[in-house]
Amino acid sequence: MVDFLNTSLSGLQAAQRALATTSNNIANASTDGYSRQRVDFATRPAEFFGGGFLGTGVQVEDVRRIYDGFLAGEVRSGTAGEARLSTFSELSGRVGDLLGSTSGGLSAGLQGFFDALQTLANDPSSIPVRQTVLGEADALQRRVGALDTQLEALGNEVNSRVGSSVATINSLAASIADTNRQIAASPGAADGRLPNDLLDQRDRLLRQLSSEIEVSVVPADTGTVNVFVGNGQTLVLGQTATELAAGAGRFGPDQFEVSIGGSSVTSQLGGGTLGGLLDFQREVLNPARNDLGRTAVALAEGMNATHRQGLDLKGDFGGDFFAVGGPTVRPANGNAGNAAVEVRIESANALTGEDYQLQYDGSNYALVNTSNSEVVTLSGTGTGADPFRAEGLAITVTGAAAAGDRFAILPTRSAAGGFSRALSDPADIAAAFPLRTGAALGNVSAAAISGAEVLDVSNPDLLAPTTIRFVAPDTYQVNGASAFAYASGDNIDINGARVQISGAPAVGDEFTVTGNTGGVGDNRNAQALSGLRDTGLLENGQRSLVEQADTLLARVGSTAAAAQTALESQTALLQNSESALQSVSGVNLEEEAASLLRFQQAFEANARVIQTANTTFQSLLAAFR
Repeated sequence: MVDFLNTSLSGLQAAQRALATTSNNIANASTDGYSRQRVDFATRPAEFFGGGFLGTGVQVEDVRRIYDGFLAGEVRSGTAGEARLSTFSELSGRVGDLLGSTSGGLSAGLQGFFDALQTLANDPSSIPVRQTVLGEADALQRRVGALDTQLEALGNEVNSRVGSSVATINSLAASIADTNRQIAASPGAADGRLPNDLLDQRDRLLRQLSSEIEVSVVPADTGTVNVFVGNGQTLVLGQTATELAAGAGRFGPDQFEVSIGGSSVTSQLGGGTLGGLLDFQREVLNPARNDLGRTAVALAEGMNATHRQGLDLKGDFGGDFFAVGGPTVRPANGNAGNAAVEVRIESANALTGEDYQLQYDGSNYALVNTSNSEVVTLSGTGTGADPFRAEGLAITVTGAAAAGDRFAILPTRSAAGGFSRALSDPADIAAAFPLRTGAALGNVSAAAISGAEVLDVSNPDLLAPTTIRFVAPDTYQVNGASAFAYASGDNIDINGARVQISGAPAVGDEFTVTGNTGGVGDNRNAQALSGLRDTGLLENGQRSLVEQADTLLARVGSTAAAAQTALESQTALLQNSESALQSVSGVNLEEEAASLLRFQQAFEANARVIQTANTTFQSLLAAFR
């Protein structure tokens, strides 16, 4: 009779535990990250009673969490991807909006400025028109400056958000390590019986961590997990968390870096909000600032070179029209030598928009493109008389570097911030060309002289009158001295100028090259200035300023659009992964209701067995009274 009661009592207790577990599932049906639990039953050991074995009831072996580690990993990976793309898309869209704004974008400003120069070419002596040119130059300066300021502010925001993300990562890593400690210290951990609620809590922390940075999770002893980031850097090892640090990098405060244990891991981290921030800074923001600066450098270089070849209303050669910020050089913290590096831009046409590191290995210098780590070929020796030259840059090194010393070179990052108008007087705009050419009225042939081209504006005799007289059909003299062979269309270089004479000159024919004295109505240099809009000043002559501005906008816009498309796809994938995990671990109320009914009936049945046993026992007692 006692065995009878014990068997029924075991069934009653098992059903009670199953009811409690089912009740817990129903109560947590809406709890984020909760994994449904299931009671695993097993028969108690049977007892031998002479004629055979008799069952002794049921026991609860485990309250098991229904969980799929693979699907959970897929959700974590999807969460990291979605958070990265969400951040990257949002920030890229903001840059695209800045560059594409009709009120503040670069293309509209360039168009307005060159339109004013064309108006000047139509009326080169007009002071109001010249003042309009200066006004449009100021408007362009404001646009370029405002774009650079807003991009710089966005960079500061990114740095701040990187710091916040790193702080969140450190907090979550510490919480995961603490949860590992609680799991390892729980009763039954040594036998693999782990507290389900703590496991769910750790999974929630891991998913929150994945929204900040992509992680690899590896199971360890006693139910703990190890967490790795980047290329295998340890973030959580059992019950110990390692902190990330964010702050000024090796090359200064505006080049934020993320490090572990003092070693930079910025380029190795990916995924999550932090990965999106770092990728945006590397792939969109810095290239956009560089290309904005490159456009400013090309505009200033082209305008200044052409303007210096013209004459203003005072009869003087033009000066610089624009000023622009120069290259930025930053020595690395910890450089052991005393070397100093100076960089100047020799040709905007050869600039690439990339950043570089100049590295010294103890014997030689190497220039490395920081975006792809490729070594750039250098010419020259690096001295003042023979600087290193590469991709439009001239690099001079003074002092002695030590092995391992490095210098960051940002050729155009600060150029747009220093872009400004150098002229102040509208009369100083050099709209006139400095030279005139002509043929003598008494010439008997149909030979013609071209307009002059200025080769060297610094030549002191550039404006001196020059006469080219033919002493034979194939021979000419310059100012009555020397004799030169002639072929139609050949270049004739005189006093820093170049002309061509075409046709068949007759003996005695004369052609002149003179200074354009009093040429206030001359518009040839204004036309040349206006023509710079469509001149290939970038990409080795393959791209104009307007094309560069449009290319910059198109590149950022396409990057933002691609990121948005990828985000939509990633969001759908994440939802699928979440649904798959929910189908395994989520609470189904209809299923739980059925289980509740089943376990309730089992409880009632076992209770009735106990009641029956009690009635039988009472009857036996009554029989012996």
